[in-house]
Amino acid sequence: MNKPRLAEQPWKVPVAVTDVPETGKRVDLAADAATRGAIAKLAAVAGVPRLEAQFDLTRQGNDGLHVVGRVAATVEQNCVVTLEPMQTEIDEAVDMVFTPTRAPPARAERLKTLQDEDPPEAIKDGSVDLGALATEFLLLGIDPYPRKPGAVFDAPQADDPGPHPFAALAALKKGMGGKDA
Repeated sequence: MNKPRLAEQPWKVPVAVTDVPETGKRVDLAADAATRGAIAKLAAVAGVPRLEAQFDLTRQGNDGLHVVGRVAATVEQNCVVTLEPMQTEIDEAVDMVFTPTRAPPARAERLKTLQDEDPPEAIKDGSVDLGALATEFLLLGIDPYPRKPGAVFDAPQADDPGPHPFAALAALKKGMGGKDA
């Protein structure tokens, strides 16, 4: 029985580890309009008019890969204060090590690895998906509460003589024969 896929990866750019020479390889990526639209939907933002990534790939031992670079994008969102549309610039640094999948390390080795550094990511089917990596770093860089410069939320004051936010509900309850709130 096949496992159902939770979500389709919108940007796929697989690079086989064996295609990276010992001297390294530079990869420059720019997502097309359809890919940016799918990523915007995945990220729950209004749009992604620009998404680019630059990666320098170097071999890590015989079968590993070190990926260093940047993910840059323009993201269209709504300000959480004014609800007006705005654009946010994303610029995320990437520094990841990928190794082939191996048997889980012993408990003591896992604890040492967790204390020292992040464990390497797994290489799947002999390749690293740079599109998925760029998408992941873009999603991590998106501000979940974007605010336009200068936008200020003015909360109502406790001593404000204006109507209480629940005044209409209290009046409705009173009209239905309920006790005063």
